Amino acid sequence: MKELKNPEARSDAGASFFKNLKMNISDQIIVLMDSIHNPVVAIDSRSRVVLCNQTFTQVVNRSRQEVLGAPIGSMIAETRLTRILETGKPEAAHKLRIADKLYLANRSPIIDNGMVVGAMALLQDISGLESLADELKLSSNTNEELQAIIESSFDGIFVTDGQGTVTRLNKAYEHLTGIRHSEIIGMSMAELVKNGYYNESVTLKVLKSKRPESVFQEVKNGKTIMVTGTPVLDKEGNIFRVVTNVRDMTKLNSLQHELCSMKTLRSQYEIELNSLRQKQGDGQFVVRSKKMLEIKVLAMRIAQVDSTVLIQGESGVGKEMVAEMIHANGKRKSMPFIKINCASIPETLLEAELFGYTPGSFTGASSKGKAGLFEAAHNGSIFMDEVGEMSLPLQSKLLRVIQEKEITRIGDTRPITVNVRIIAATNRDLEKMVEEKNFRKDLFFRLNVVPVQIPPLRERSEAIVPMIYHFLAKYNKRFDFSKQMDPNVVDILTTHDWPGNVRELENVIERLVVITPGELIGISDIPEAIRHPGGKSRLNCLTGKTLKEILEEVESRAIKEALDTHGTTRKAAEALGVNQSTVVRKASRYGLRPEGA
Repeated sequence: MKELKNPEARSDAGASFFKNLKMNISDQIIVLMDSIHNPVVAIDSRSRVVLCNQTFTQVVNRSRQEVLGAPIGSMIAETRLTRILETGKPEAAHKLRIADKLYLANRSPIIDNGMVVGAMALLQDISGLESLADELKLSSNTNEELQAIIESSFDGIFVTDGQGTVTRLNKAYEHLTGIRHSEIIGMSMAELVKNGYYNESVTLKVLKSKRPESVFQEVKNGKTIMVTGTPVLDKEGNIFRVVTNVRDMTKLNSLQHELCSMKTLRSQYEIELNSLRQKQGDGQFVVRSKKMLEIKVLAMRIAQVDSTVLIQGESGVGKEMVAEMIHANGKRKSMPFIKINCASIPETLLEAELFGYTPGSFTGASSKGKAGLFEAAHNGSIFMDEVGEMSLPLQSKLLRVIQEKEITRIGDTRPITVNVRIIAATNRDLEKMVEEKNFRKDLFFRLNVVPVQIPPLRERSEAIVPMIYHFLAKYNKRFDFSKQMDPNVVDILTTHDWPGNVRELENVIERLVVITPGELIGISDIPEAIRHPGGKSRLNCLTGKTLKEILEEVESRAIKEALDTHGTTRKAAEALGVNQSTVVRKASRYGLRPEGA
């Protein structure tokens, strides 16, 4: 190519070229240029526009008259056409931004007789292509993210298209089934079932039913898997994907077995804990003797049913405590627990208290009437203490309540249905009263469905010491005291017959805590009737011995009884409230051994 070193000579040559060109261009060529969809522009050697089509004028937003003859740089700030004039070399596919649009520019020099006399550019609007490229990049990124999510799933994921052809599966699926990606990708589920990869296909079931389906499968690695297929529908409601979730049921079954084992173990612990509670007491009920432990176990069993209970025993042995235990551990524990002492209410008023009355039904009755205790105890329990003190007519009405499950208020004829569990108690010999015609035989049998006989305190003397310290702690806490008890006092209290049973023992301990002036409760603080009983007592056989000999005799008896009752020194020590070493040492001193040892 011939080059002109003199820029003025090159300019004259270019001007001459485009002058001659302009004179020779016909209207048809102009029409041809304007028919080109892409913008076209040409400049002379002085960088002035000498040729352009209508599309270019629209791009720069000027008329053809304004464009022709104007410097190209005044319209396109980033133009590189002037560089073409200098280098004489074409440039292809360079991006160019004009008025917020992106173009791809192909630039070429215009050469005449070997001289660069101008430059020409053909622009291609790629704004749409750029947006499409961004969308493609976003789609690619989304696809990568989706694949990463699928691969991170602990469960196996398996995908087919709307015809049942396998399109995707994750590594978890390969691990769970032992089937590799390369083995089945691109294959149809019908073909895979035919070839023995699966005994059945949940995907084919979904394609047929068009709803989620689940099956259990045995796969070739011996595992049991649960396969759930879900259809994915397009806008027209057609299935275009089936997504299958695969879960290893072998591990779930193992976890279920472990859970069952844990529940069984928990039940065993609860049984052991309840057993310990029954042995140690729960703070409200002090149970330390073997006989009372048996009664507590019986009460726990009785609590689970609604049978009528008859509790018998001397006054003060704890009949009310057993009744509370039965109610508190039964199905009615959240419902009312009504107590009444039949001996403390005059016979003329007892019926009204139990069954209620209508307004004005008797002299002194409330003008509004009153509901009875049976109505108040509806769906709960009623504890009727000293039931043997009821008159025969009232016994008949109580029998009707038990049989018919309904009561009638005094002064009314309409029966009222009640759902009440009856727990009766008495310190009298009801069987003897039946023989003497003082208690209805049929009522006795109705009440005595589940009999509970509580022994007197003198028959469970091993419980006296724990009870002493229990009541001492109880009343120290109530009165904010810190009284202590001389061991000799405990020994004397242990030898007492306690005709008033637990109630008498508790009253005495409360009295000692209240009236003792110092911090230590001594022998002189014990009531005279207990220190020197006028009637029959356990000390009678010890007359003529010194105090030390008497105390040793009492101690020997207490340890022997505890050993005979509980069988081991450890359990005997727990019952007596002392260390096991103390029991071992003193049992050896007195030559004592458990029965059968």
